[in-house]
Amino acid sequence: MPDEPRWLTDHERDAWLALAKLMFNLPSALDAQLLRDNHLTLFDYFVLSGLSMAPGRTMRLSDLASHLSCSLSRLSNVVKRLEQRGLLRRTPDPESPRYTVASLTDAGWDLVVAAAPGHVAAVRDYVIDGLTASQIDVLREVACHVTRKISEAPEAGTR
Repeated sequence: MPDEPRWLTDHERDAWLALAKLMFNLPSALDAQLLRDNHLTLFDYFVLSGLSMAPGRTMRLSDLASHLSCSLSRLSNVVKRLEQRGLLRRTPDPESPRYTVASLTDAGWDLVVAAAPGHVAAVRDYVIDGLTASQIDVLREVACHVTRKISEAPEAGTR
């Protein structure tokens, strides 16, 4: 007979449900702001923002996927769409042509610069403002803890 699951206590369940609600609602709210103001999804914004902070505004797609914690296939689909909009360009990596790099175009730079103030305002409004410095520290610690646990976990389905 299998071991009895370690059921959540009422306190743990309340915390889990609050986190789950946050995981569903926050990305939608940030997406809505970016779509309304800049015709970008939150993921699009993270792609452009990641490139904007990279040396030469250029990154290997594999490194960008790792930076964004996403699959290379998901990133490739988004990069293709952003390239069609003229926001970035893909080229073979000059150091190793078997890799592809993405480079932010001037139009992509202009859009991410234009989108940043509204995005930061939304992040402040939904997440940061109203929290104390200690709460922000705890928020970061919890987010880092959960992220680390996920990255250390065996592949999905093998637990």
